[in-house]
Amino acid sequence: MDLPAEFQSLIDAIESSAADAVFGPPIERADRTVVPVARVGYGLGGGGGHDAEGEGGGLGGGVSARPAGALEVSDTGTRFVTATGRRRSLALVAVGIVLGVVLSRLLR
Repeated sequence: MDLPAEFQSLIDAIESSAADAVFGPPIERADRTVVPVARVGYGLGGGGGHDAEGEGGGLGGGVSARPAGALEVSDTGTRFVTATGRRRSLALVAVGIVLGVVLSRLLR
């Protein structure tokens, strides 16, 4: 069945979020195997209607992928290592608190 180009591009985007897009190819180093992992999300929307002038419809969607971390597999076990470490997260929280305090004092 021939699909309109818009539908085919949407289907291609959804297919790209399959497991091989989430898990990268394994990388073997010394006594460990590392498997890159991504966080993938997608959204879809569509609608249609008609009025006195005619009818119409539309469909759209999008896919987002970003690194989440890696699975590290070794003889001692398997662990997940996040892409952003705790230090970075704590630093961002600290910056947010400092900015909040500074802005609240400036706006008084």
